[in-house]
Amino acid sequence: MSVSPSLLPLSAIVTRLRAVGCVFAEDEARLLVTTARTPDELATMVDRRVAGLPLEHVLGWAEFHGLRIAVDHGVFVPRRRTEFLVDQAVGLARPGAVVVDLCCGSGAVGAALITALGADSPIELYAADIEPAAVRCARRNIPADKGRVYEGDLYEPLPAALRGRVDVLVANAPYVPTDAIRLLPPEARDHEPRVALDGGADGLDVQRRVLAEAAQWLAPDGHLLIETSEGQAPRTAETFARHGLIPRIAGCEELGATVVIGTRPTTV
Repeated sequence: MSVSPSLLPLSAIVTRLRAVGCVFAEDEARLLVTTARTPDELATMVDRRVAGLPLEHVLGWAEFHGLRIAVDHGVFVPRRRTEFLVDQAVGLARPGAVVVDLCCGSGAVGAALITALGADSPIELYAADIEPAAVRCARRNIPADKGRVYEGDLYEPLPAALRGRVDVLVANAPYVPTDAIRLLPPEARDHEPRVALDGGADGLDVQRRVLAEAAQWLAPDGHLLIETSEGQAPRTAETFARHGLIPRIAGCEELGATVVIGTRPTTV
């Protein structure tokens, strides 16, 4: 049952959120109050959060790498651990680099790269995702004058002229094993697209597809970065090596993040 807008002081919102298990109820309540434009909108937002929708879908945005990333209902919510993927890519992108963001989702990684590298180190950005809703979000988060967003499966929609020219290729491909999806929090399991979560039987199916063509798209000495789990990383690195890339594994304990980075040799 909805609470009348006149009866929605911060303490009442916190109480409702705590009652449904929101661990950070105070923080969420403040975000809802500061985002809502009217009392009626606030009441609706609280009802949606209490009903189990992800906070980011209720707010319409997610905080990521210092940015507010637009996130519509049904779109994968960027995770804080993926900020580590951005940081690793920033360290490899020279001025004028051609950067491709596969499985871009809301475009959070691409938008963060554009902002982090700034005007002093501009990049040529291309992003792609198979989900139409995600592509719509990505086109809002990545300005048209800063990058191009394509709809399609992995490399399929990218301009053919990019083959052999990509300096940095990032892929936050789904890596949850199919049988483990049922163990995810309901917010992810019930409200994010299955295609953004399901990595197949061992979680590595989409990664293998990315790697199968990566060397054809990378420039000599170009880099591929794939987010994965700590347990999966050794197998991911082995797949990098099988496809001619020199792999290394980077991790961040604070964020619980693992990224496998592969470099295409200058001579193949």
